[in-house]
Amino acid sequence: MKAIAAHFRYISKNGRLDIEDDRGDISRGKSALHGLAEDWRYGGTFIEDIGDRREAYNVMLSMPRGTDPLAVQRAAREFAKAELADHKYVMVLHAHQANPHVHVSVRAESRHGKRLNPRKADLHRWRETFAEKLRDQGIEAEATRRATRGRDKNYETLWRLKARQDGRLRTTRPGSQATAAAQAARAQAVEAWMHVGRALATSGDMEDRMLAGAIAAFIKDMPISRAAASHRAGPEQGPRSNAMDFNQQRAR
Repeated sequence: MKAIAAHFRYISKNGRLDIEDDRGDISRGKSALHGLAEDWRYGGTFIEDIGDRREAYNVMLSMPRGTDPLAVQRAAREFAKAELADHKYVMVLHAHQANPHVHVSVRAESRHGKRLNPRKADLHRWRETFAEKLRDQGIEAEATRRATRGRDKNYETLWRLKARQDGRLRTTRPGSQATAAAQAARAQAVEAWMHVGRALATSGDMEDRMLAGAIAAFIKDMPISRAAASHRAGPEQGPRSNAMDFNQQRAR
């Protein structure tokens, strides 16, 4: 419970930001944080200060700079209602940083004693649900996987960010996903995008061919494409792109 209470303090900036719970009640201040922690401790199977099993999950729902923070908050609220029903949860909006985001902490044990244990498929469904709720707020959003977007960055977990801020971080983590499975997934995504680009490039519709050009530029900007181009460039050559100019490969 000590770790959960510390996370409540962290996401609420020690009680300075509003905390909204699963009932829609909003609270603020150190006394509210203490009351919330005690509610979680006794609101189901008792949570020890230090235990062996996971008692809470922390989720961050984020959108790029310029997105309306209140719309992100409303979408996060509807996401939690849809995906975290029967669980205690709290949410805090962070609108003071570059990209608006909502921290959601959910108690692992539901009110009926069933424990939350999200897998990769569940996490992807959560992203799809959040994207759907964003679209309901008038925000264009799609829940594409990182491999499909050609991204390989490893994002820091909250505990690592906090430990780094406090000077307590003793280990490093690779900046990108370098496993064989991750690399294969990204390569498959590039191949799929190239098939789509080739198909659009042979279209008689100008808009389709313009879209093929946009896909070519997208592939060129993928980290896997840039890395491959840099690797192939010889000592007398500058980096070159491995992105295909689809319009030059149209069927004749």
